[in-house]
Formats: sequence, structure tokens, C-alpha cells
Amino acid sequence: MAKNLLLLNGPNLNLLGTREPEVYGAATLADVERAAQAQAQAAGARIACFQSNHEGHLIDRIHAAKSEGVDAIVINPGGLTHTSVALRDALAGVAIAFIEVHISNIYQRESFRHHSFLSAIAQGTICGLGIDGYRLAIDFALKTR
Repeated sequence: MAKNLLLLNGPNLNLLGTREPEVYGAATLADVERAAQAQAQAAGARIACFQSNHEGHLIDRIHAAKSEGVDAIVINPGGLTHTSVALRDALAGVAIAFIEVHISNIYQRESFRHHSFLSAIAQGTICGLGIDGYRLAIDFALKTR
């Protein structure tokens, strides 16, 4: 049976390629999503991509993932990493394995970015490897049950 994955990107990630390129690089969100689609297709899997600047939309998408039979979620929650108990509760509530991804190394940045509400319940966290973190997270999701 083919894996069914979901790639979620939170607030401001629609600005990839133009927002602080010295921190986040020159690749756009469209580039990230195209690469994710190609990676999943090459593995015989499916991946849906969703980005929102609105916490509630991300939570609704996570809830929908349960009824869609999503096997794993790769999520870059952006700034919601450090603020959203509601996003954490949504991920815990659907009980779908997820990998947390951050393009920059959040531990080399402002101290308020050092805490993640998601990491304690994530299968794993990848940070500081640029957009390669998405590829690594998808690869891991494809290999796990």
C-alpha cells in the first residue's frame, strides 16, 4: 500500500525565497513543494502540500488528515512552534506520526525560538539543514511504519 503523507507549512513560509534569504535561503515554497512531490512520487507515495498563515486553518487541515488516512505529517510550523499549544494538541489528538522541520537552526537564534511546543511529541525534529530538512523528513516518513 502506498504511503500517504502530508506536508504542512505554517505562517510566513509562503515568503520563502524573499524573506531573509540569508537565514532561509533562495528556494521558494513552490520549489520545496515540487521537490516533495517528486520525492514522494519516486517512492510510489502520495504527498499533499498545505500552507497557511492562520493557525486555525492548519489545525483544521491536521484534523482532516485523520479521515484521509494520512500515514505521516512533515510540518514546519514556523513561528507557531514557539507559541501554539493548540497546534500541539491537534497533532496529539489525531495521533498521526509527524516530523518537525525548521530551515534555520532555531537554537542559534533568539532565545524565544529555543522552545518548541511540538518537539516533545514529534517522532523527530530536523533544524538548521536548510530545505534539505524537508527531504530528510520525507525520506524518514517513507521508511517508517
